[in-house]
Amino acid sequence: MKTDDDHNDKITRRSAIAVSLGTVGAAALGGMLEAAPPPSVKSGRRIWTVTNPDTKNPITQFRLRPEDLGTKATGCSVEKRILQSGLSMGVETIEVDNGKMSFVVLPTRGMGIWQARCGNVRLGWDSPVNGPVNPAFVRLDAPDGLGWLAGFDEMLVRCGLEYNGGPEFQDNGILRYGLHGRISNTPAHKVEVSVDEADGRISVTGVVDEARLYGNKLRLRSTVSTLPGRAKITIRDTVENLSAEPGELQLIYHTNFGPPLLGSGAKVIAVTKRVTPFDDVAAKGLSTWNVMGVPVTGAPEQCFACELSAMENGNTAVMLQSPDRRSAVLYRFNKKQLPCFTIWKNPQPASDGYAIGLEPGTNYPYTKTQEKQQGRVISLPPGDSKTFELSLEYLPDSEAVRKAQNEIQKIE
Repeated sequence: MKTDDDHNDKITRRSAIAVSLGTVGAAALGGMLEAAPPPSVKSGRRIWTVTNPDTKNPITQFRLRPEDLGTKATGCSVEKRILQSGLSMGVETIEVDNGKMSFVVLPTRGMGIWQARCGNVRLGWDSPVNGPVNPAFVRLDAPDGLGWLAGFDEMLVRCGLEYNGGPEFQDNGILRYGLHGRISNTPAHKVEVSVDEADGRISVTGVVDEARLYGNKLRLRSTVSTLPGRAKITIRDTVENLSAEPGELQLIYHTNFGPPLLGSGAKVIAVTKRVTPFDDVAAKGLSTWNVMGVPVTGAPEQCFACELSAMENGNTAVMLQSPDRRSAVLYRFNKKQLPCFTIWKNPQPASDGYAIGLEPGTNYPYTKTQEKQQGRVISLPPGDSKTFELSLEYLPDSEAVRKAQNEIQKIE
């Protein structure tokens, strides 16, 4: 069993690589973590209610130790904190450590995944934004339509649900749709942590409503889970239309990586039917659409719309290899659920957010009007829902990378 001293050492080490909560200030680490509340037990799962609008006295910070999680989750832990510093003031975080990989879920930011770590390797990127940012500090209605960028620093952030893609303006110049929608700046109102007593799978489930009067009324139910001792995160999202009228749905999983996985020569491995540059800038880089170059000051972003091949059941995969091909991230999803795939490249120096984004989605990130004209905006009937499943796996050595590349090359 891990001691308190072991825990303190772990926090210090994570702070050094900007994965832990220590990056947002000592205040976020100084509070005492309370003992876990008693779980409920249902269908072979232990369930802890983390956030519930009906709870009068919620526990703001607590830790689930291995003895709380059960024998199948030996060596695992879960910690909930409320951050207390700067733009992160009030952000709720849930850090899951499965003994091999740790990652931080952000219920306050639409159930995004802030960063992850496997051994000494950080998965995520160094955004110029010092987050995670409380949505209260993000002005989504900024006149230029780019307010969303003020909160953008997650490894995985959802874009949607009513709209995503580039900003769109009315004929009079007033903003109609801002960049990438509202879901990532909408807090979950109900959050649970659970562990399956059969296999030890740890899950964080959150419910996020993106709804307004005289408009869309969509509910996201997201479960982020992992098995003990696996360098893998699984996401299962269901989006439901709560309205008595049809609703419109767009959803992109904007999944971002920087150093140490990313560097000059890092490569995206995918079987594609077609790759289309978004604009003239991207067209100049079409020959290297899947390879990251050296950082260049002031270089513009590049985006590429990819049509991926898939197996008969819709399953497909892409991989981001490190420059030395000795490590990678393998991304699996289903093309029948997420038919579009976009690569976003920000080739600017590290101080300006050197990163690549792998983006499976229901659509490409053009404006909503453009996507609607192409039939890529989902019309969701009253009471209907759509489910999306994805997984991210870290591959720690060249042999694992080689096997994954062989797997991808067999996709037809």
